[in-house]
Amino acid sequence: MIAITAVAAALPATSRAQSGDVVHAIDAYVAPYVATNNFSGQLLVTRGSRVLYDRQFGAADRELSRRNTRDTRFHIASVSMQLTAAAVMRLVDQQKISLSTHVSEIVPSVRGGDRITIRNLLEMRSGLSDINRRASYDEILQRHQTPASLVSVISDDTLTFEPSSRYSHEEHSAYNLLALIIEKETGLPFARAMQRLVFTPAGMSHSGVDDDTPSAAPMAKGYSPEGVYWLTSSPPIHWSAKSGNASAYTTASDEARWIRALVHGTLLSPSARAIVLDTAGPPSGYGWFRRANKRFGEFVYSMNGRSPGFASAVLYLPREDVMVIAFSNVYSSATSDIAYDVAAIALGLPNTPVAIRTPPPPPDSLALA
Repeated sequence: MIAITAVAAALPATSRAQSGDVVHAIDAYVAPYVATNNFSGQLLVTRGSRVLYDRQFGAADRELSRRNTRDTRFHIASVSMQLTAAAVMRLVDQQKISLSTHVSEIVPSVRGGDRITIRNLLEMRSGLSDINRRASYDEILQRHQTPASLVSVISDDTLTFEPSSRYSHEEHSAYNLLALIIEKETGLPFARAMQRLVFTPAGMSHSGVDDDTPSAAPMAKGYSPEGVYWLTSSPPIHWSAKSGNASAYTTASDEARWIRALVHGTLLSPSARAIVLDTAGPPSGYGWFRRANKRFGEFVYSMNGRSPGFASAVLYLPREDVMVIAFSNVYSSATSDIAYDVAAIALGLPNTPVAIRTPPPPPDSLALA
């Protein structure tokens, strides 16, 4: 997507006081993405306990000329999965469930649940059919849902493969089911359970689960490409229809608190943390992609996602203790590239500047030869 509007120029970045070559280099790198409306949101880079870069760009609401700030909440799409997974691991630590617990013991209505374990759900190896692929999914997004109503859509389906025998890139239904399991094991609605299990203990005061309840908190409005150069408001959806897999909202600062709590804190027991961060385990699981990376010469933890009007990317480099968080209220794939390139800049590694043409070419240059 390449989009040009006057809003980006009218709404400059805000930041905490920062200085140094890294800040200037990241500013220069991200500027073309902002100018072309491929990125609008929050970009945070930390190394250890030090903040290297913390700036916000563009509009939270373009129609009202309301800027994105450090307190603006963003829907984070599939990054939500790591938070859902953390809640499940908290229940494992509390011995309410185990990774070997079968789905049928908690939600007996799921076909094949006697062969699916909690571990299978967390690692997206359950074989459940994917609710996002159903022909009726657009209609599902237009109605208020609960984890139970979402699970009921796929509960009678035949498993697509034998649990644990394969990896499915993204099992949305597995995380809908995990949300339901969290409800059943806590006796709380999913949003309240997440507050108790993850957001409050991790100090994430600007975070929550969108269950369609109206909120007075400053929330970014989502935008999508229209044509080549413009943006339009994304069609509204019921975020409750993405319970567990994409219904969380947060800020870059809160996401950093969560990662710090996971890696260095006591949110999870050492054994649970080891499972989430296992370098010998499957390449994807517990809301993370876990892979060796030649560019950085180390094992990298990452996650990205896109939902209507929003895009997100999170990157963590354990050896350097560097994290990059990019949240955007523009439906663009730029956030993943931004996260990796900005991490390289922060570490002084070679990086090729992005090549985006701005301002837009004159109209006659778009004509066919």
